[in-house]
Amino acid sequence: MEGKEVRELKVSRKALITRAFRRSSVRWRVAEYLFKINPDAGYISEIAYNIHTTPTNVIGALRGMGTRYRKEESLVNLNIVEEIDAEGDMKLYRLTDFGKEVVQMFMKNNDFLP
Repeated sequence: MEGKEVRELKVSRKALITRAFRRSSVRWRVAEYLFKINPDAGYISEIAYNIHTTPTNVIGALRGMGTRYRKEESLVNLNIVEEIDAEGDMKLYRLTDFGKEVVQMFMKNNDFLP
């Protein structure tokens, strides 16, 4: 019975990630940009500049913000991106190993196209 529960968890997690990407093209563009610069990390304004959006939208995609960007669908909460404390109060964001696998899977299978 345990194997079935693990498969169901994997399916529901993939469904949640797919839903999060489909609800926000910014989430996908952030993950895709971090994939391109992997293993380097980026800061919010750099990511925003490179994907042509505002820093507020990037913050929402990464951490969640209000009702527009739900925290449970944020890239950090889904373990796709990790937050790194840099010097001072600066935070950097980098794709996790799991996040790299997710982006590769979506690109390979064309499950999600921005």
